[in-house]
Amino acid sequence: MTGFPLVAGIDSSTQSTKVELRALDTGRVVARGSAPHPPVTPPVSEQSPQAWWSALVSAFRDAIAQVPGGRVQAVSVAAQCHGLVALDDENEVIRPAKLWNDTTSTPQLRELLKCLGTTNVIDRVGTLPTAAFTIGKIAWLAEQEPENFARTRHILLPHDYLTFRLTGNFVTDRSEASGTGYYDADRNVYLPEFLREISSHTPWEQMLPKVGRPDDVAGYVTPAAAAELGITGQIPVGVGGGDQHAAALGLGVRTGDFVYSIGTSGVVSTVTNEAVRDETGWVDGVADMTDGFMPLVSTLNAAKVTDTFSRILGAPHEELSRLALAAPSDRVGPMLAAYLDGERTPDLPGATGILAHLTTDTTREEVARAVYEGVLLGLVKGQQAIERMNVATGGDILIVGGGARSEAYPQLLSDLLGRDVLTADVTEATAAGAAVQAAAVAHGIDVAAQRDAWAPRRRVLSTPRTTSRSIRDAYDRVAGLRALDRS
Repeated sequence: MTGFPLVAGIDSSTQSTKVELRALDTGRVVARGSAPHPPVTPPVSEQSPQAWWSALVSAFRDAIAQVPGGRVQAVSVAAQCHGLVALDDENEVIRPAKLWNDTTSTPQLRELLKCLGTTNVIDRVGTLPTAAFTIGKIAWLAEQEPENFARTRHILLPHDYLTFRLTGNFVTDRSEASGTGYYDADRNVYLPEFLREISSHTPWEQMLPKVGRPDDVAGYVTPAAAAELGITGQIPVGVGGGDQHAAALGLGVRTGDFVYSIGTSGVVSTVTNEAVRDETGWVDGVADMTDGFMPLVSTLNAAKVTDTFSRILGAPHEELSRLALAAPSDRVGPMLAAYLDGERTPDLPGATGILAHLTTDTTREEVARAVYEGVLLGLVKGQQAIERMNVATGGDILIVGGGARSEAYPQLLSDLLGRDVLTADVTEATAAGAAVQAAAVAHGIDVAAQRDAWAPRRRVLSTPRTTSRSIRDAYDRVAGLRALDRS
């Protein structure tokens, strides 16, 4: 494969960095590499940005070694959203990055929203920020670590930091900027006046990265970075994006499709051409990576809920899935409000889980089913909230992430929606989406056109089973119990 032209898509998640090398002409995956990140335990969830870079270098070198003579023509980075990376005047990291699932900034965010006004924020940002959003983390830094805040000269998101390490430039994209709480993606402008509520004398405009368009070049891989990665040449780097936004590219998501992502977090999303504004605060009206928008609802409690109950019930995941699917369909059974470590949507950062409707007849199978449905019903309510925004519907229902590999998650989702649930033939959707953007940059074409050219084949995972259960009202009653909200 000497001289074989490639593009690299990078996915830097909470758990690891994955690198996918694809043939530039066909999009065929030719190599993959992966390296882990340090584990985190919310509510205090922090990681070293240097650890991300070290993992990227390791995963990249592993992948490129599998393609002797391969020539990387372009690179793009997608990463976990919202995290705060603060750099000093020497461009050095000041402190560990606070991640999306760090909820310690809840008090500061709530005070900030009082000052700004929730209606004003939703109108300008398209979203009612939660503790996940970067603006709350900045407010936390200013209040809790004023010396570190005073040293801050650049404010970046995780993918921005990796793009900086690759190029030496401070660049972000609309998808990531729209999840900060201080960017208007409809008008494509920062909102420094929001940040001035945190500090009125800080030169915010000088601290924020430039927002590039989807097919812009953020810069070129520096000689120093190229040497670390084991590549040569003038290699353009795309502006990158958020992980869920890149996954939509990798899946070939079109208007009308809904995607359920079951990973560390749970996300249900679609794509639209028009901005949405949800006054209830449920729907994040963020931008996508094609100059459009990506309404989404995100929950903190997803696959870790099944992890937890696998431990509690002493049932490995395969057995837990089998138990859930064996539960009888002629009665409601128990319900789980799966707010194990607080929740983002609804905004209950101090909540704990509630398992209700237990009787002396409750079976192990029914408890197992309640675990999966507790995760899914929170996201089904999210889809309903998105549909109230008058977005297009009628496309496919897709399920991705680690949960898609379980028989129970797709089947129970199909049962709840009464619709077929599909998957796409793509192993790493986020890395694939980053590769789509890199290919668009290399070819000099529109990202959406490259998405369509590389859209993966879809296939049905599950079809709805006949069921007499009517469980949404029961779930709503359980989820409405907030006596255990300790926020």
